[in-house]
Amino acid sequence: MNKTININLGGFFFHIDEIAYQKLRRYLESISKSLSEDPQGKNEIIADIEARISELLSEKITDARQVVNESDIEDIIVIMGQPEDYTEAEEAYSDASYSYTRNSSSGKKLFRDGDDKFLGGVASGIAHYFDIDTIWIRLGLLALFFGAGFGILLYIILWILLPEAKTTAEKLQMEGEPVNIDNIEKKIRKEFTNVSENVRNVANQASEKFKDGANEFSEKMNQTFSAKTKKNNGLQDFLNAIGKIILVFFKILGKFIGVILVFVAAAVILSLIVGGFSVGSLEFLNIDSNFISYPQFFYEATLPRWLLTLSIFTLVGIPFLVLFVLGLRILSSNVKQFSKATSLTLLGIWIIALLTIIFTGIEFGATHANYGKHVEKNTLNIAKNDTLVLKMQNDDTIYYQHNLRRTSRKHEVEIDNKQFVYTNDVRLDIKKSNSGTAYIVVQKESYGSSSVKASKNAEKIQYKYTIKDNEIILDAFFLSDIKNIFKDEEIDITIFIPETTNVYFDYSVKTFLNDVKNETRIDDRDMVNQHFIMTDKTLKCTDCIQEIEENDIDEKTI
Repeated sequence: MNKTININLGGFFFHIDEIAYQKLRRYLESISKSLSEDPQGKNEIIADIEARISELLSEKITDARQVVNESDIEDIIVIMGQPEDYTEAEEAYSDASYSYTRNSSSGKKLFRDGDDKFLGGVASGIAHYFDIDTIWIRLGLLALFFGAGFGILLYIILWILLPEAKTTAEKLQMEGEPVNIDNIEKKIRKEFTNVSENVRNVANQASEKFKDGANEFSEKMNQTFSAKTKKNNGLQDFLNAIGKIILVFFKILGKFIGVILVFVAAAVILSLIVGGFSVGSLEFLNIDSNFISYPQFFYEATLPRWLLTLSIFTLVGIPFLVLFVLGLRILSSNVKQFSKATSLTLLGIWIIALLTIIFTGIEFGATHANYGKHVEKNTLNIAKNDTLVLKMQNDDTIYYQHNLRRTSRKHEVEIDNKQFVYTNDVRLDIKKSNSGTAYIVVQKESYGSSSVKASKNAEKIQYKYTIKDNEIILDAFFLSDIKNIFKDEEIDITIFIPETTNVYFDYSVKTFLNDVKNETRIDDRDMVNQHFIMTDKTLKCTDCIQEIEENDIDEKTI
């Protein structure tokens, strides 16, 4: 029966029999001897190796009462490799029972890379796992963030769930390298080399600054010593004091500017994050676009809205991100500036976003460059001496309005799952017909990249009216394609009636009359609920003569 020994290996306690313990001890001693010629990082290498062995033993020993035996140690040595594989320490480890071949651990594991991180190292960790460049993962997360709206949520979840690769073994697992003593030593020596170079550079810089400071101190001492031999200059001391005060003032002002930059940039970036998440989520969920207010050039653009939204957010966000880092650098000298690769990447993305917006803006301007119209003429079956009644009506099922009036304001409406623009910009006029017959002219106006396209856009405007006996009921609105929402579209309706034809203006047309000519120059809004007759020149009121005469009498009396 073999003795059992309790050991602490890598922070974990194990029960191990005496033979297995001796084999493990000789194995670690052999590794330690192989590192004796170059003791740099030796303790850290041994600690990482012990941590890796402890991890492998924990996978094998599932019961706390289980004892580690000789075969368990042999399996561990197979995985970790022999010291003879990378050193010349064969005489210290000559036991024939250790003639195993070198093996490697399992495949890659997903970690966060703390050595190459922008925020939490999630993107660089995923890049190591899939063996691709980190910038593509960051661009993908950025696209998910601005496009679908859940990129930031995904990043935060991964940041919480993924552990950071801190130990050498974890870094090797993250990079897909075998976790054995050979690679552990190489990794640690590489890190020590990098640290040594950084320390050397810092030391050189400190030495140069010390020399400069010493020279400056020596010069000041010489100046002070020579100044003592001269007459004390009170004005010079006063100017030096003023200079120091001004210098302190500018330092405080600089810190204040840094605080403002950080605060403003952080507020803008946070607003962009919230706005990007909101817009992306609303579009992703197909929520009514009335909740989203898009810029004018989004409509009738060739590029998709999600790309234009991403371009605007990038165009605004990157400069404020730079200002945010600049503010932090003003407040603290420990904040590092962007690396050259990161700066060039951000600049390239910003230029692409700028060109996208410029292209869309030029395209938007071109679609509003030319005026076009479409005219529809229909004859009215109205004889002389007849009374024509004019009314306006709205379709409340499309867009309800409590007070019906003419306005250039546009509304987005949906009819049969299709988006339209609802507008009340309808103008009504009455003129004399020189042909002796009554007719109505509906003129639709729009804009486009050419006169032909503008005329076609005008022709597509949907407008209706109905005629019942001598009554004309005109729609108080028209519908147009959603892409034309920011084009100055309107409809001009002119009704031509022959001489001696009467016309009655219903109250509903009050705000839609457009400078209707009449003999007594009655204002358009005062013509409603009145009867007029077409004379040889223009309209004449037939039921407001007495009121006019009374006004004339009052004026003469006064």
